Amino acid sequence: MLSRRDWFRSSALGVAGVLLSRRFVAATALPVVAVYKDPGCECCVRWIKHLSANGFVATARDTADMPSVKRAMGVPDALQSCHTAVVGKYVIEGHVPADAIKKLLAENLPVMGLAVPGMPIGSPGMEGATKQAYNVLAFERDGKTRVYMKR
Repeated sequence: MLSRRDWFRSSALGVAGVLLSRRFVAATALPVVAVYKDPGCECCVRWIKHLSANGFVATARDTADMPSVKRAMGVPDALQSCHTAVVGKYVIEGHVPADAIKKLLAENLPVMGLAVPGMPIGSPGMEGATKQAYNVLAFERDGKTRVYMKR
């Protein structure tokens, strides 16, 4: 039988271990998402909030020259939306749901990134009364795309 002192010591060590493991998991679970957006775009702000609510740390990088950002990141014209993000080695274009980004990171696919072209109503950051069906597309450097998820 544990003495009272030993019980407190083992309990304190157990609690400390749980807290440290949670901090470690939280700190290493998801990479930071750098979001390039127009300073006045409210749907981009809502998308950043969606990412944050799903465990990502997202940093907004305001720029008035989004076309240059998209060119520099290699986003094909047909896939463009209002904001462009970088997470790990991937480019994320538009209102891509957080679960799709998490899936991509877990699978570590050999693609350039994910895109939701345009601004479909019902996508994260573009919530509305009616929801449009849309696809999350995986794209490669050569411009090839495939449907990654249907929404």
